[in-house]
Amino acid sequence: MARRIEHLTTSRWPASDVYAALVDETYLRDRLDVLGGSDAALVAFTRTDATTSYQLKQGVPADKLPSVARGVLGGDLVIDRAESWTEAGHTGTVEVTLNGVPGRLDGTITLADVAGNGSELTLVGQVKVGIPLIGGKLESLIAEQVALLLDKEAEFTTEWLARRA
Repeated sequence: MARRIEHLTTSRWPASDVYAALVDETYLRDRLDVLGGSDAALVAFTRTDATTSYQLKQGVPADKLPSVARGVLGGDLVIDRAESWTEAGHTGTVEVTLNGVPGRLDGTITLADVAGNGSELTLVGQVKVGIPLIGGKLESLIAEQVALLLDKEAEFTTEWLARRA
């Protein structure tokens, strides 16, 4: 059974500025340096006139994981994350897989201006882990960790844009 995830972050920056950061190779490398964990890397980056796609590798040391996750993984967590963004409408897709776990997160991302000032980034998707008995617990854990990561990334983006203003 899949667990639905919906998460909203806000920014004081307009959607066009946030989008420009999210598809900037330097920004992605800077974000990985700060938030990527062990062995973080920008594995692939492709830009065309209308779309930008990239793949990130992020790591979480085993000693930072809950015991249920350590038991399944038997070591560090390696996160493979692929995002594809379309400039028109500032929309994207995300696919996340985890080493040693038969599961994934799939979702859509929307970035939009809000009335008054700033913007909102919304992730809507699902987490699915195909392990009997503990799959639901892992799905919940992954959804919580994704929400925390998105909040940290939103804070990083705000600070990154402020340094360049």
